[in-house]
Amino acid sequence: MEGDSQPQKVFERHSSLAGCQIIHYRTDVKQQWLLLIGISAQVGDTQTNRVVGAMQLYSVERKVSQPIEGHAAAFAQFTIPGNASPSTLFCFAVRGAQGGKLHVIEVGQPAQGNQPFPKKATDVFFPPEAQNDFPVAMQVGQKYDVIYLITKYGYIHLYDIETATCIYMNRISGDTIFVTAPHDASSGIIGVNRKGQVLSVSVEEDSIVQYITTTLQNPDLALRIASRNNLPGAEELFVRKFNTLFQGGQYSDAAKVAAGAPKGILRTPQTIQRFQQVPAQQGQTSPLLQYFGILLDQGQLNKYESLELCRPVLQQGRKQLLEKWLKEDKLECSEELGDLVKVVDPTLALSVYLRANVPSKVIQCFAETGQTQKIVLYAKKVGYTPDYIFLLRSIMRINPDQGTQFAQMLVKDDEPLADINQIVDVFMESNMVQQCTAFLLEALSKNRPQEGPLQTRLLEMNLMYAPQVADAILGNQMFTHYDRAHIAQLCEKAGLLQRALEHYTDLYDIKRAVVHTHLLNPEWLVNYFGSLSVEDSLECIKAMLQSNIRQNLQVCVQIATKYHEQLTTQALIEIFESFKSFEGLFYFLGSIVNFSQDAEVHFKYIQAACKTGQIKEVERICRESNCYNPERVKNFLKEAKLTDQLPLIIVCDRFDYVHDLVLYLYRNNLQKYIEIYVQKVNPSRLPVVVGGLLDVDCGEDAIKQLILVIRGQFSTDELVAEVEKRNRLKLLLPWLEMRIHEGSVEPATHNALAKIYIDSNNNPERFLRENQYYDSKVVGKYCEKRDPHLACVAYERGHCDFELINVCNENSLFKSEARYLVRRRDAELWAHVLQEDNEYRSQLIDQVVQTALSETQDPEDISVTVKAFMTADLPNELIELLEKIVLDNSMFSDHRNLQNLLILTAIKADRTRVMEYINRLDNYDAPDIANIAISSELYEEAFAIFRKFEVNTSAIQVLIDHINNLDRAYEFAEKCNEPAVWSQLARAQLSNGMVKEAIDSYIKADDPSQYMEVVNVASKSNNWEDLVKYLQMARKKARETFIETELVFAYAMTNRLADLEEFISGPNHAAITQVADRCFDNKMYEAAKLLYNNVSNFARLAITLVHLGEYQGAVDSARKANSTKTWKEVCFACVDNEEFRLAQMCGLHIVVHADELEELINYYQDRGYFEELISLLEAALGLERAHMGIFTELAILYSKYKPGKMREHLELFWSRVNIPKVLRAADQAHLWAELVFLYDKYEEFDNAIITMMNHPTDAWKESHFKDVVTKVANIELYYKALQFYLDYKPLLLNDLLLVLTPRMDHTRAVTFFRKVGQIPLVKPYLRAVQNNNNKAINEALNNLLIEEEDYQGLRASIDAFDNFDNIALAQRLEKHELIEFRRIGAYLYKGNNRWKQSVDLCKKDRLFKDAMLYASESRNIDIAEELIAWFLEDKNYECFAASLFQCYDLLRPDVILELSWRHNIMDFAMPYMIQVMREYTSKVDKLEQSDAVRSEEEQKATDKPLVFSEPQLMLTAGPSSMPGMPGQMYGPGMYPVQGSYPGAMPGYMPM
Repeated sequence: MEGDSQPQKVFERHSSLAGCQIIHYRTDVKQQWLLLIGISAQVGDTQTNRVVGAMQLYSVERKVSQPIEGHAAAFAQFTIPGNASPSTLFCFAVRGAQGGKLHVIEVGQPAQGNQPFPKKATDVFFPPEAQNDFPVAMQVGQKYDVIYLITKYGYIHLYDIETATCIYMNRISGDTIFVTAPHDASSGIIGVNRKGQVLSVSVEEDSIVQYITTTLQNPDLALRIASRNNLPGAEELFVRKFNTLFQGGQYSDAAKVAAGAPKGILRTPQTIQRFQQVPAQQGQTSPLLQYFGILLDQGQLNKYESLELCRPVLQQGRKQLLEKWLKEDKLECSEELGDLVKVVDPTLALSVYLRANVPSKVIQCFAETGQTQKIVLYAKKVGYTPDYIFLLRSIMRINPDQGTQFAQMLVKDDEPLADINQIVDVFMESNMVQQCTAFLLEALSKNRPQEGPLQTRLLEMNLMYAPQVADAILGNQMFTHYDRAHIAQLCEKAGLLQRALEHYTDLYDIKRAVVHTHLLNPEWLVNYFGSLSVEDSLECIKAMLQSNIRQNLQVCVQIATKYHEQLTTQALIEIFESFKSFEGLFYFLGSIVNFSQDAEVHFKYIQAACKTGQIKEVERICRESNCYNPERVKNFLKEAKLTDQLPLIIVCDRFDYVHDLVLYLYRNNLQKYIEIYVQKVNPSRLPVVVGGLLDVDCGEDAIKQLILVIRGQFSTDELVAEVEKRNRLKLLLPWLEMRIHEGSVEPATHNALAKIYIDSNNNPERFLRENQYYDSKVVGKYCEKRDPHLACVAYERGHCDFELINVCNENSLFKSEARYLVRRRDAELWAHVLQEDNEYRSQLIDQVVQTALSETQDPEDISVTVKAFMTADLPNELIELLEKIVLDNSMFSDHRNLQNLLILTAIKADRTRVMEYINRLDNYDAPDIANIAISSELYEEAFAIFRKFEVNTSAIQVLIDHINNLDRAYEFAEKCNEPAVWSQLARAQLSNGMVKEAIDSYIKADDPSQYMEVVNVASKSNNWEDLVKYLQMARKKARETFIETELVFAYAMTNRLADLEEFISGPNHAAITQVADRCFDNKMYEAAKLLYNNVSNFARLAITLVHLGEYQGAVDSARKANSTKTWKEVCFACVDNEEFRLAQMCGLHIVVHADELEELINYYQDRGYFEELISLLEAALGLERAHMGIFTELAILYSKYKPGKMREHLELFWSRVNIPKVLRAADQAHLWAELVFLYDKYEEFDNAIITMMNHPTDAWKESHFKDVVTKVANIELYYKALQFYLDYKPLLLNDLLLVLTPRMDHTRAVTFFRKVGQIPLVKPYLRAVQNNNNKAINEALNNLLIEEEDYQGLRASIDAFDNFDNIALAQRLEKHELIEFRRIGAYLYKGNNRWKQSVDLCKKDRLFKDAMLYASESRNIDIAEELIAWFLEDKNYECFAASLFQCYDLLRPDVILELSWRHNIMDFAMPYMIQVMREYTSKVDKLEQSDAVRSEEEQKATDKPLVFSEPQLMLTAGPSSMPGMPGQMYGPGMYPVQGSYPGAMPGYMPM
């Protein structure tokens, strides 16, 4: 099923499964066979219950079902030996009335070409004590083809699936294993029993075969399983079977055994050699070919088999077979196989080398086959570094193009694979400049500093052989680290002058090359100067001008133009001037003058333009430039005496030298240029020109004519000023009158005419009042000194306020000033004149009051004037002013605003007049005035205003808030008798603490609006009786929740419980819960009890009952509330009152909450109720919601107060406690045994061991210690444990050592025991671990055996274990007092090839037999002859004779003969001499016979034809016809026969 898909019905349940409990559903791998398994109970004749199994096997393909009796079943895939495809097997087990059976059958039709699986059935053994046992689960381990059968009683049965043989049976669980599944990690099964234990069963592959062989005594099954699953353990069986078959001539079967042997134990060169030595029978395939054929059918050949098979195949040219086998992965590739194939096919050899991972040969083949692009990739992939330079030379000789590509690949990465210099040398050896250039361009593309020499070399070779290429390289600027000076010289020699300049750094070289500008690109040359220093650039320019000024001037101007900022314009000007090149200077400065602000540049440009006759350019610069020094230029132009004075005119006009210009032109008789200037150049400068002409006494007629010609294109003000400055103003009168006649309205014209009229007293006042165009300020200023009255007229006409005020003040014209101010109505102007620092203010105010206001009839004039006085803060003057206006029966007497203003001013300035004004005046704003009086603390005046206008609420407010006289207020309220007045009085009384009076006033006012404040104040003052009256009144007016709530609380406070109960029992809006809480807080528990009970608040009711001492009722209420907080409060109250039974009832509801447990425990402990607390927690253990905290805290309490019960508690509940927390408690309580128990369960084995060693009396137990110590993580504890046992239990030390053996460092252990001198104590341990052949162990045990004088044990130890210092031990034993130990010393000398020392030691102890034996084993003639001589010297002739026999092959016959003759002991030597004579005679006879046979064979060879009459296979041919093959020996009558190779095509016969 996938996703949200629904189940689909596949088949109907069979009727035989009716009433069964379904326990399994199984399918095969392809889901073509489905199985449903069920069980049911059946009552037999003997009244014993039996569980019957029923199964339904369903075929998806045929869609039919078959019922089968069975309890457990499984499907498996098994490949029968000889079959190509696996068979689907159905395995099932049944426990019937007659016993148990296991069936293995094949379901469905066998695959095409498969042999059917023979049905297997075997008995399933059930022990007598498990008569009602039956199978419950079955799994198949596919890796080892093992059936795992699980029974109800926890027994497991292992069966071989091929033979249905029982391999193993045992009980693994005392409880039923109810679920199993395959375990892929161990190739076994995993199951879970009813206790929750997880069990895993798997096959130990290293032991199963040995177990079957030795325990089950079933070698055939062992061979099957070992061969089928490639398992160890049956090596001897396979070797024995192979030898038996081979010796019996059953070569095919022997080959199958060798091919199927596990771990390839028989697939060795020796096996191949044995098959090669067997001759082929006529008409049959040779045994060797049969062997190879079987190996090829089974899988891949190993290294030796592949070599032996491929050698003859290649010699016969049948390369296609080798390719086929390689493609099928039938051969193990090796370097030797590749070498063999390479002679025939290098490409095929490359494939072999690649598979064999032989990098050197792979790369060699890549090079030889032209696959150079793969060399680097392959070398990087396998991490191999070949000699790339050697490879490159080889490839260059074969194919230069591929060599170039290969060289580029070598330097493709950041780190080149070979030295680039060496690669370049390889190119240059073949004079391949072009290819070398291409290579270096790519190799040096990253332009690294360390590549400088290579860059130089690249450029050098191209400058010598291909300058155009070098030019291109330099032009691309690819490189920057080459030798620039050397390359520059080469560039100059090659004619690349531009490149040479780019690289030269010496000024001499640069000047030599730069003057040849005709050979250089001008644009480049200009840019080149940007790279030179300032000094070098100037020197080069001088050199260029000096060399050929006509040729180089243009370039120099371009250079100077571009770099004038760096080279400084002054220096360049000096250079051009030094060569008197004004033309160059003109063009240079002309290019920069428009962008330069240097005055010198502009002046020099004007000067150069004048020198070259460029007058138009001079005129342009003079007109447009703002940077030159005008004085200097003006003087130069005067001195230059130009024919055209326009440049001079322009300069003087721009820089205001017009007066000098007029003087210069008039004195040089150039008057026409004056007319040209004012007419065409700048008419606006006419006033200055007129002034200049007047200064040179020019005639008035000429000046008038000049003014008339210009016709107003100038400033009249300037003209008047110039003429007036020279006191010649009347000169302009005709012209001015003419302008006015023409209708001119220009103020300057009218100003000038007014001045002339004033000076001539020609009715000026009329002109000033009537003329509309003159400037009042100008003319007024002109009149101030002449006639102040006229000045006032002019200023008033133009509203020149401050000028008029100043004139009036200075001339005491205050009446005119007062009238002007009243008419002007300007507040700012009034503020200015009414300033306190104005010394004329009093005179001005007098004139305003007496004259100006009396004359005006406009209210706006009055209003502005009054506001001005108010703004100026002049109250006394203002009162005087207003009394005159308001009280003197003027037209403004009833004006409301003026009355308001009068009262307000009196409030501010003179309070004594306020009450008078209040009573006399009627038309004013009473509320506003009253409020202002209040703010000014005139409370009686304010009260009088409110009373006069009958504003009673405001009046009483004044009495209450400001006069603070509640008695007057109470009298005023009784007089008025208004509810609003009573309400205000009540609020005042309430604020002053007069609660009772305030409540009475509120009741008179019938005002409940302030009920919250009344309640608050009454509550604080405890006036509950009065408050009840007020709230009853308020409840009638408003059914507010607050009112009713406070009424309930007031009932409670006055103890009117009956009224309270009656009120809450009826309909109401009171917040009962809130009132109840307040009663509870005020300890009115009876009232709180009524209220909580009314609202069913059982949590608070319980607490209330606690305070009332009704504990049982409190518990009942807490049970109804079911709140943790309530339970806690009731519990703690019961504890405080020692009601422990009730406290425990509450506590059981608290401890189930882990967060509350600690507080509860602390509460009990702080009061010393430890027993009761323990009882509470013990009772809580059985709760359904009991959690880890309960078990943990109980354990901690046991550790503190009842340590005897802690161990029992931990053993029962260790899995449910917080072990780290309990560990700390046990440690603090010094409960060491319990601490060790917890450390063990918490898997802190290191701490467990440390605790046991630190506190052995309480914590140490031998079995537990040995069990735990093997699990520690810190190996150092092993050695601490050894010291502990030495101190505490030395006799048990060896038992401990045997336990620690797997992880112990034996060398360190021996060192430890040697240090403490306890080696003899641990002798059993040393014996037990000597199998490890550890040097320290061996030496310690050997030393111990020497001390014990156990020479036999020492000899056995030396023979079995050789890892010790043989020479040191031999030297020690050599000096031992016992001969047997000295004998062992000689034996050790012999074992270390110290033959002479060994024989000498034997001679010393007269151990003649050992001496002869060691001399013979030494294979040293000198030692043997020396021993013979020693025997003769000792006259020990019997030993002499024995030595001749023992050392027969070492002794020289002539020496023995001589010694025997000299010592006259020929009888002792005669047997030796006889044997020597016989041996020599036999050798001579064999030589003669061999010589005869060789002569006969040579004769036959000369008679044979040169060509064989019949073809022979190289595989079976003799060594003479197969060069390079190992020689094969054939016995008499044995000849090789023809055959076919394994894997050859059908019908193919090799020729």
